[in-house]
Amino acid sequence: MGKSKKSKSDSKVSAAGHRTVSKNRRALYAYEVLDELECGIALVGTEVKGLREGQCSIGEAYCRLRGDELWLIGMHVPEYSCGNIHNHQPTRDRKLLVHAHQLRKWAKQVAQKGTTIVPLEVYFTGHLVKVKCALCRGKQMHDKRQSKREADDRRDMDRARRRGRM
Repeated sequence: MGKSKKSKSDSKVSAAGHRTVSKNRRALYAYEVLDELECGIALVGTEVKGLREGQCSIGEAYCRLRGDELWLIGMHVPEYSCGNIHNHQPTRDRKLLVHAHQLRKWAKQVAQKGTTIVPLEVYFTGHLVKVKCALCRGKQMHDKRQSKREADDRRDMDRARRRGRM
């Protein structure tokens, strides 16, 4: 019986059927997530090709409301390697596609002090590029320590359970 080889893209496919391009792990540490929303994103052709290569960075990115639209600012998609003079700008502002009622609901909450919209993940669902955004509130230092302590405890319990001690 032969072993099947896994390609690099196969390992990123989740159980939900989407292939992750980039995750913002730092956001989960620095912010308390209040609500999540899946958004479409308006891209040009070479950006999609760059994302298909698995190249994207959302660590510095954030979302901003401009009028009745939601914009993703600071996401870096490198130029497509096989592109030409018509390549895109790597850090241009990109429009997020959201239903108006969802945007109105979040606009009220973002107006409050201390809340912001942060992208958590960029992924493909079929042939569509989606961005998972979250309405977040910044954590205080003691909240970050508490979250780290809980994660460490959870990890220790999982290790002990795997070793058969529990």
